[in-house]
Amino acid sequence: MMALPRSFLRLACSLLLLLGVAQALKFDIAAHTGKENMKKERCIRNFVAKDTLVVVTATVGGTKGDGMLVNIHIRDMEGNEYGRPRDVAGESRTVFTSHSDAAFDVCFENIFTSSKRPSPNTRSVELDIDIGADAKDWSAIQATEKLKPVEAELRRIEELTTEVVREMDYLRSREQKLRDTNESTNNRVKWFGLGTTWLLVILWAWQIAYLRSYFRSKHLI
Repeated sequence: MMALPRSFLRLACSLLLLLGVAQALKFDIAAHTGKENMKKERCIRNFVAKDTLVVVTATVGGTKGDGMLVNIHIRDMEGNEYGRPRDVAGESRTVFTSHSDAAFDVCFENIFTSSKRPSPNTRSVELDIDIGADAKDWSAIQATEKLKPVEAELRRIEELTTEVVREMDYLRSREQKLRDTNESTNNRVKWFGLGTTWLLVILWAWQIAYLRSYFRSKHLI
């Protein structure tokens, strides 16, 4: 009887681990002159629910004063700003709690700071975004609440499961709203079509009556 729960637990842990690894990104960002008409940002987008803890960890290669300046801008689609680290070299960590259910962007730009162009003119970036339960320091929680490693892991999985259920509820509510909007649009289109049809019928009848009256007045019929 214990084999199934253990196998399920191993499977759940593996899936959650894969999800955590999938959030780590590595890429290179080329430098530009910083002119407004040549402004180039590299943005990574992710969705987060309201009142959710988010930790954005960016490790930028290079050193300060090497002729390039890397800036980070973290903002969501609702216009909320969560951080603007400037001249980042090495590790930069930004912690925030989301203000609304919306997608947020982590944007990077690399600007030349001198007329002499360095070679290579790129900086490497390693980005890791932890959301919700993954963003918590479980080692500190384990030490504070005196939990066993298995208890801490089960607590983390429980919170992750709760987040998945909450996200599914949100998606279901969004789907319901979209379905209601679709049904309302279909009803409006139906009544518009019926109204247009009756209007054409009335115009057709009026044209026949008008032409008949006209021809009679000219003694053509």
